[in-house]
Amino acid sequence: MNVEKLNEELEKSYNRRFKSVEKRVSSAIENLIEHNEFDVDKLNLAEMKSLVNTILNLETSSLQEDVETLLAQKELIERSLEKKYTQLQETKYDVFDVLEERVKSNETALARLHQVKLQSIDLYDILSEMVESALITALEKDSDGDISETTIEVIKEITFEAIKEGSLNTIRVRKILSTILIAAIDLSEATPNRAQEILSATLRGMRSGLIKSIDRFKKRLAYTPVEAKHILIEDYDTIIEDLNQTDILFSQVITTQASQSSPVINRILLAINKDMHYDLEELVHISKETAEVMKERFSSFAKNAVKRADTAFKSPKAQEAKRMGIEAWGVAKVALGSAIKSAKDAIDKK
Repeated sequence: MNVEKLNEELEKSYNRRFKSVEKRVSSAIENLIEHNEFDVDKLNLAEMKSLVNTILNLETSSLQEDVETLLAQKELIERSLEKKYTQLQETKYDVFDVLEERVKSNETALARLHQVKLQSIDLYDILSEMVESALITALEKDSDGDISETTIEVIKEITFEAIKEGSLNTIRVRKILSTILIAAIDLSEATPNRAQEILSATLRGMRSGLIKSIDRFKKRLAYTPVEAKHILIEDYDTIIEDLNQTDILFSQVITTQASQSSPVINRILLAINKDMHYDLEELVHISKETAEVMKERFSSFAKNAVKRADTAFKSPKAQEAKRMGIEAWGVAKVALGSAIKSAKDAIDKK
């Protein structure tokens, strides 16, 4: 069978005047059958694929062009967004630079301004550098040989501000905690004689900041507007699950970074993690309390979402996916049967 000839004829005879896909495809196939010795049932895989691809190209070429145009636009928009986001952050820094210059002679006003700055800047992009700077400053200003209380408070606020505005999902929280801890580990490696107090204070600050973030989330649940409920509904099960294992997440961050550190830092981190085991009770308590509040307020919404999902599962698109899954299983079964038969034939010949 001359597939190239069939494809050429298919392209020439494809009638776009018909309004439905069904009519256009059926008409094209009927035309091929009428003018050629052609039997769809006898096509091999390569012939079937070639003809189907020709029909798909004829039917979807304009849509494919639209998709490619939109993808190019999307890439352009993403680049523009990234540029504007950078400009936004830089403008914020510029504003604070001017304000800091104006109030630098008044320590109280400067401290308040820095607190506002901490709450206004997107911390994630500068999190590592900020933690390192805060810890170095604590070491430099240490006069009595104990940086613990100051460092705990600083790390607590940095952790809280970095976590509070975004999602409480495990991946994001783990990333933030890991970034903070890695910065503390790097400084501990550089100042091994202060490693114990740096890491101990950092971990306790991280724990307090995480507790404060979860407590804030719990309080905000009561005032979550109706428009925002869908965000919690979509992520309902994940958030509940994450809230019920925040202590595990916290310990995992420590053990993971310990395993990637020097033997000395590894020993210090694991020892602190062991000592903090009972200190995590407050974290466990606030997390479970928040999970209960969320269940009370949003479980009914989540149940309705499940019902909607069940309806969606009965949609034509879902049914098509199910049908294709069954077809894929059938293809695999046939292929397996052929392989077994070939192997059996080979054995029989021997």
